[in-house]
Amino acid sequence: MASVTAEDIKSELDTFNIAFNNDTVDKMLEQCLCHRLKGEEIVCEWFAFSSSRNQLPLTLDNLDQFEHEILNKKKKPKGSSKGSHFNKTRDINSIQELIRAEEEEESILDSYSTPAKGSQKRALTTPEQPQSKRGVARLTSPSLLLSPASFSPSATPSQKYGMRGGRGEVVSTFGAVQGPRWTGKGQNTVRVEMLEGGENSLISSYKYMFQRLRDVRDVLTEKIEELGEELRSHFNIEEFSPVSLPVQDSITVLGQVCCDSNGKLNAQSVLLEAGQEQGGRQVPVDLSELKEFSLFPGQVVVMEGMNPSGEKFVATNLYEGIPLPFYSPFEVKQEMDEVSEPVMVMMACGPYTPSESLTYDPLIDLITIINKDRPDVCILFGPFVDSKHEQIEKNQVTETFETIFKRCMDSIVEGTKGSGCRLVFVPSQRDVHHHYIYPQPPFNLTNLSKDDSARVTLASDPCTLLIGNVTFGLTSTDILFHMGAEEISSGTGTERFSRIMKHMLTQRSYYPLSPPAEEVNMDYDKFQQFGQMNLTPDVLIVPSELRYFIKDVIGCVCVNPGRLTKGQVGGTYGRLLIQPNPVLVEGKRVSPCIAGQVVKI
Repeated sequence: MASVTAEDIKSELDTFNIAFNNDTVDKMLEQCLCHRLKGEEIVCEWFAFSSSRNQLPLTLDNLDQFEHEILNKKKKPKGSSKGSHFNKTRDINSIQELIRAEEEEESILDSYSTPAKGSQKRALTTPEQPQSKRGVARLTSPSLLLSPASFSPSATPSQKYGMRGGRGEVVSTFGAVQGPRWTGKGQNTVRVEMLEGGENSLISSYKYMFQRLRDVRDVLTEKIEELGEELRSHFNIEEFSPVSLPVQDSITVLGQVCCDSNGKLNAQSVLLEAGQEQGGRQVPVDLSELKEFSLFPGQVVVMEGMNPSGEKFVATNLYEGIPLPFYSPFEVKQEMDEVSEPVMVMMACGPYTPSESLTYDPLIDLITIINKDRPDVCILFGPFVDSKHEQIEKNQVTETFETIFKRCMDSIVEGTKGSGCRLVFVPSQRDVHHHYIYPQPPFNLTNLSKDDSARVTLASDPCTLLIGNVTFGLTSTDILFHMGAEEISSGTGTERFSRIMKHMLTQRSYYPLSPPAEEVNMDYDKFQQFGQMNLTPDVLIVPSELRYFIKDVIGCVCVNPGRLTKGQVGGTYGRLLIQPNPVLVEGKRVSPCIAGQVVKI
C-alpha cells in the first residue's frame, strides 16, 4: 500500500469542505495505518458516516465511534492464516513507509523555513564541511573517533541533516514552563543505581529456543492468576466462574484477551482465554453491551456478563486493572518547605546516524549539548550501531560492529567527562553487535577506567532505575508501536498513547502484549523475572518511532522523547527536572517531576 500522509488527508477533507484540526488529522492518519486505507478512502467513509447522522462534526470522540461502528466491521480479505500473517507484516511496513514520508516532508519544510538566530551560520555551511571550526575545536576527540571514513569508504556527511531547521526548538512541554532553568550541575554526587540491585541479573545463560511449551504456559497462567487475585480483592468479588459455564444469571469471569485468528484484533474477533483454575477454555466475547472498552491481545481482564449457551459470553461490565503503589524510600519524606535542589535528567534514543550515511554527526551534536547544559544524569538508549541502517544491512563497513560500538562508547564517555554527568546506557533489540533477545542483558564495557566506571551505569532492557529517590522505568523496545497496531477501543474519550501507557501500568508489565511482535524474541523465563514491574515508576520512558510526548498517566509521568534522527533529518531528545527526594503536601504524594520538554536536536 502506498504511504499516506497528513497532507493527503487534509487535501481530501478540503475537497468535501470538512472542518478539521491537527488532532483529528493525526487520528485519521492512525486509523489509515491500522485499517490499511488510503487518504481518499477514509475521508469518503467518514463523509458517508457523517452524512447519515445529520452532518456529524469531525471530533476525536466521533472518530472513535466511526472506527468502532464502521472501520472495525469492514470485512477482512479472506485467505489462509499465512496470508493474514503477511497482511500484518505489510501493515507494520506501511507504518514504516509513512514515517519515512513524514521525515522527507519535514526536511523539505525545514529547507524553506527561515533559520533560527543561533543556527544561521551553521545552516549555511557546505556539505563538505558541515561543522563549524568552533564545534570541531570543542569536540576534537569525539569527532575524530567517529570519523566516517574509518567506518565506511563511501561515507559522506548527511546534507539534509546539516541543513535542518528548528534546532533547539521545544516541541512538547510538561509542568512548569516559565520558571525552570534548563541547566544542571553535572553532579557526580547524584545517586544512580538499579532498583533491587538488578544490574547483573541478566548476565546468566538463556534458554531461548529451548523453552518448553509447558513452561511458557505456566508463565502466562501465573500472570492471569496474580492479576486476577489483585482484581478480586480490590473489587470485592467473591469468586470467578468458568467462562464456558452455561448459566442464565450474571457471572464474573477472569481471563486473557486473545484473537480468534492470526489477523488483527477487532470487536468481532475477541476471545477470552481462562486460566487453568477456571478451566483453560477459550470463549468468544460479545462487546456490544459495553459502553466503553480498550482491549489488546494478552490483556488480563475481569468481565461481568452472561453466557446462556456456553458458546458466547456477553459482557456487560469490564473491570480496569489496578496499578502498583509508588516507591516509598525508608528515609523521612520532605515537606514542601524543605525542597532540595532539582536534578536535570536528559534522555535520547538512537539511531545516532542519519539513514543515508554512517556519520555520527547527531551524536556529536548531542555531546555538545551535554557539555553546554551539564545535565546531572544522561540516559542513552540504543541502537548505537543500528541493524536497520542500509550500510549495516549491506555490510558496507570497514570495521567490525563491535569496534564501531566501542568507538561510539569511548566518544560519549570521553566527550562528556568535563561535564561530570552520570551516564546510563540501555541496549536495543536493533543493536547489531548485541544479543537481540527480550529481556535484553546490559552492555559489557570492559575497557572503562575506574573513574569512568563510577559514573557509567549499564542497564538492561527493560529495567527500573533509581535516581536519588525517584524511580525511572526504562525500555528501548518500541511497545507503543507494537501495541498501537493491535489495541482496539470504543467510547473511551482518551487518545491512544495515554491508553497504552495506562495498560502498561495497570497490567504491571513493560511488555504486556501477547503474543509479542515478530521482531521481539521473548524468553518467558527471564520475562517473568525481569520484564514485570515491581512498583509503579515515578517516570516511565518509552522511546518510539511514533510521535513524541510527555504526559501524566495515573500519577506516572510518561515520556516518549522520540529518536535522535528521523531518517535523513534530525529528530528529538527529552529533558526533565526532577525533585530527587519525595515531597509531601498535607501528607499526600506529589509527582517528583517539576518540568519536562522534548527538544529538536
